Amino acid sequence: MSGLPIRWPSTSHAIRGHTYGVRFVAFSPDGRTIASGSDDNTIRLWETQKGTAIGEPLLGHTASVRTVAFSPDGSQIASGSDDTSIRIWDVETGTAIGSPIMGHTDRVRSVAFSPDGRRIMSGSDDKTIRMWDAHTGVEIWKTSPDLHEDGVACVAFFPNGKQVVSGSADHTIRVWDSKTGEATSDPIRGHDNEVYSVAMSSNGQWIVSSSHDGTIRVWHAETGDAIGQPPRIYDGPATWAAISPDGRYIASCSDDNTIRLWETRTGAAIGKPLTGHTDWVWAVTFSADGSRIASGSHDMSIRIWDAETGEAIDVPIVGHTDRVRSVAFSADGRRIVSGSSDRTVRMWDVQTG
Repeated sequence: MSGLPIRWPSTSHAIRGHTYGVRFVAFSPDGRTIASGSDDNTIRLWETQKGTAIGEPLLGHTASVRTVAFSPDGSQIASGSDDTSIRIWDVETGTAIGSPIMGHTDRVRSVAFSPDGRRIMSGSDDKTIRMWDAHTGVEIWKTSPDLHEDGVACVAFFPNGKQVVSGSADHTIRVWDSKTGEATSDPIRGHDNEVYSVAMSSNGQWIVSSSHDGTIRVWHAETGDAIGQPPRIYDGPATWAAISPDGRYIASCSDDNTIRLWETRTGAAIGKPLTGHTDWVWAVTFSADGSRIASGSHDMSIRIWDAETGEAIDVPIVGHTDRVRSVAFSADGRRIVSGSSDRTVRMWDVQTG
């Protein structure tokens, strides 16, 4: 739908509290709590229904908080920081659990809980992936820094928790045994530049990656074989890729201001690019039922799209005063949370904007 962006009335307001840009936001599994990580070195918790802060900022990191993740039961948060540490937090009390988890020698760019919540995996610019005991913070294993030849930008668990996948600035994707840290295959090669994101399909059969080389790739998780040979779809970097909950579709975004949809099994494009943003699209995500897509852009807006038709649902949602860096749907699909360089987190009603 065309038209000028509008500011909706008081159905949404800025959730203020951070003093520098918000890098990452995440919903708790039950959708009741939001966690945000910021360049002000803190994590903050927010009550979803009211948008109010829960307690005081979570203090402890000494540099930007680059990533946050909830445990599967929602009782804990893991955070990764440019200070090279991981910290675990109790969601109910807002207090740190134990001492900082140290071991990485460069910034931590990605953290993820195992499906059973017993382990935390981290990827760092020190070229290693490390596995930690979520209860004790003890290192279980780490990869050798010569296996990835550059920083590890992203990590994810397979749905069954038995394997993990990583993407690196060395242009490769690697799959590892989650218990031993041993590589299960040779590096998956095909990208020509840094791998920005990796995501697993819900059935564990496919890995999707986005890269600075302008491509989205789909890989067979067991063999590492590429699904199709996609052309260079973007002139600039493909900043993010997300898989629909049923694993059938991929949404990707780029600095060409568009979102694109793809069929997972074939890698074929679905329809035309989704146009409407006027600047770099940095974040994209599916709703839990897969019917909608939300995107966040450097044009300071969020857009909602019909995943089946690719049509924009209503007009752009405007309210942020700087680029939108992260978006997430609530578990029930009724709300979207966004984090921005304007230092705010905002909550939006999906039906009304």
